[in-house]
Amino acid sequence: MTTANAAPFKHKFAFSLLWTNLAVALVDLIVIASGQVPTLRSLLHTLVFTFVSANLTSILALFILGWLIERAAVCKLSPWKVLIPGILLFTVGGCLLAQALLEAAGFSATQHFWLDYYHTLRFAVPLALVFGMGAMTHASLLGRVQAMEQKLHEKEIAEERSRKLAAEARLRSLESWIHPHFLFNTLNSISALIALDPARAELIVGRLATVLRASLDTSGNSLIPLHQEIAMVESYLDIERVRLGDKLRGRVEVPAELRETMVPSMSVQSLVENAVKHGIGPLSEGGDLLVKAHGDADHLSIEVGDTGPGFDLADLCPGHGLDKLVQRLDALFGDRASLNVFRREAYSIVEMVLPRV
Repeated sequence: MTTANAAPFKHKFAFSLLWTNLAVALVDLIVIASGQVPTLRSLLHTLVFTFVSANLTSILALFILGWLIERAAVCKLSPWKVLIPGILLFTVGGCLLAQALLEAAGFSATQHFWLDYYHTLRFAVPLALVFGMGAMTHASLLGRVQAMEQKLHEKEIAEERSRKLAAEARLRSLESWIHPHFLFNTLNSISALIALDPARAELIVGRLATVLRASLDTSGNSLIPLHQEIAMVESYLDIERVRLGDKLRGRVEVPAELRETMVPSMSVQSLVENAVKHGIGPLSEGGDLLVKAHGDADHLSIEVGDTGPGFDLADLCPGHGLDKLVQRLDALFGDRASLNVFRREAYSIVEMVLPRV
C-alpha cells in the first residue's frame, strides 16, 4: 500500500472501529440498565465478550467483506447480495473465533463454551445487521453525493472552458476583421461608393458597424438566438461582396420557425468565414455560398456550403477556426453536437448539428 493510500485507509479503519465500539457500549448500557447483569463478574464478562467479538468481527469484515463488495461492483452485482450473507458469515465466524481466544485466555470455561457463544450471537447478529446495512446505505448515499459533486465540477469546468473559447473566438474574429488590410479595403470601397452609390456606401458602413459591434460584445453569453447570428453573417457577406463583387454569390435560407433557436455565438459566422476565405476567395471565377438550416424537435442542423475544392476535418491544424469551434461544441454539448464535412453535388458542405435547447 502506498503512502498516499495508507492515510485514508487508516482514517477509515479508525472511524469504523470507533463507531463499532460506541455501538457496543450503547447496547451494553441498555443491557445493564435492564437488570440483566446482576453481578460485577457478569458485567466484566459481558463487556469483555461483546467488545472482543465486535472488534474482531469488524476487523475481519473491513479487510475481507469490503474487498468482496468491491469485486461485486466490478462484476456488476448488487452489493446487497454480498453484504447480508457476508455480515452473517463474519459475525458467526468472528464471534466463534473471539470465543475461542477468550477461552484460551481463561475468560470462559470450556463447559460454558457453546452457551456463551449462543448468548453472544443473540446480540451480535441483529447488531451487525443493523449497523452493517446502515453503513452500506450511508456509503451508497455518500457515493451518489460525491458522483453528483464530480459531475457538477466537470460541468463548471466545461462551461468555463466554453466561455474562454467563445471569448477567444470573438477576439480572433475581431482581429481578422480589423486587420489593417481588410479594414483599408473596406474603407476604400466605402469611399468609392460614396460618389457612385451613397445609399450603398451608407449601408456598408452600417454593416461594418454591426459586425464590429457583435465582435466587441463582451456579455459572455455562450448561446444566442440564431437570428442574431444570421444578422451578423449577412452583414459580413455584404462587406465581402464589396471586395469580391460578383465573385461572391451567396444566399441564406433559414426558416422563420428556427430563428429563435439558440446556437453558440460566432459559430455560423466561423463556418461562413471559412467558406469565403478558403472556398471562394482563392477561385478566380468566384463561387456560390449557401447557408441553410433545418431541424426537428430535438436537433438543429445548419449547413454552410460553397463551390470551392473542399477539405477534410482531419487535416485541420490545431488552432484553426473550425478546430476551435469543434472544441467549443464539445465543451457546450459533449457528444450531443457534431461537425461534419461532406460534398453534395457541386457544394462542399460543413454541417453543424446541435441539440435544441
